[in-house]
Amino acid sequence: MRCRLHSRHFLCLLIVQCCLFVIFTNAQAAEGALSNKITVAGPPAGVSNALIHMANPDNDLALPWTVEFKIWTTPDQLRALALEGNIDFIALPTNVAANLYNKGVDLKLLNISQWGALWIVSRHPDKQSLKDFKHERLAVPFRADMPDIVLTHLLHKEGLDSRNDLELHYTATPIEAMQLLITRRVDHALLAEPAVSMALRKTHSFPLSAISPELHRSIDLQERWGQLMHTAARIPQAGIAVFQPNDKDPLLIESFLNQYEAANQWCYEHPQKCAAEVSTAISMLAEQAVEDAIRHQNPYYARIELARTELQDFFEVLYENNAASLGNALPPQEFYEGIASRP
Repeated sequence: MRCRLHSRHFLCLLIVQCCLFVIFTNAQAAEGALSNKITVAGPPAGVSNALIHMANPDNDLALPWTVEFKIWTTPDQLRALALEGNIDFIALPTNVAANLYNKGVDLKLLNISQWGALWIVSRHPDKQSLKDFKHERLAVPFRADMPDIVLTHLLHKEGLDSRNDLELHYTATPIEAMQLLITRRVDHALLAEPAVSMALRKTHSFPLSAISPELHRSIDLQERWGQLMHTAARIPQAGIAVFQPNDKDPLLIESFLNQYEAANQWCYEHPQKCAAEVSTAISMLAEQAVEDAIRHQNPYYARIELARTELQDFFEVLYENNAASLGNALPPQEFYEGIASRP
């Protein structure tokens, strides 16, 4: 028996089949998108806290993708990550983002989530002004890098010459500066969180407490920046950048930004839990020190578009003091435009 279909019935059947194919294909695509992995990287600093929380499979963010976190600890590692192209998002200092951008690395700075974590830590509790450090020896990590430039600029604003009025002892890493302070080879050190809190914790723990000096948070450089620069008491120090932004779906970038902001806020609201996650991911960081650091950091957060004026002013200071820190040029206007400017 031959089955005959009316042409209209055949057309309807064809349409149904096409619809089912589209629905099935879209479902597969959605399922694939949900199972995608995003790879992120960051330094052992507060700007990475939210990334580590996002990478924790037990977080409550309901992420549509899995997140893998990789740590970088040296400029060479950072450059390697930037060049190998296997990282989607990266936490890094703002001047390093500008430097890489000026050198042709395809990235877009998305936000500023760390607004300064710089302190002068001292053995002497009476040091309350930068002028109090005149003729004193101060350990400073990373010569001619951002923290050194900030300190030098503030000293100049206070009427001090960093070369003649202070004895600056430069170190290769913050850990080395912290060790010089703990072992009494210097009386003061310029440190960033969480190194500040680690130094303070170590000097009250056995066996170091028997040989280490009692240390004090002496000068909050963010506070002095606000006073001397007549602006808010914060420094646009670090944020999140995306590599190859034009190759990524703008909705993915927007979703990631929203999730990062939520994770960042969660860390400030739950410093103890966040510190436990961070210390697990980065074994060199002590849990209590990370918690202390979170409690002493400025929780202000801004996307790059809203941070533009403060960041431009900050870059002008860096450029005036050491143009190489930005790649020998101030970044162009499109550097500050965020993902909304993408074609």
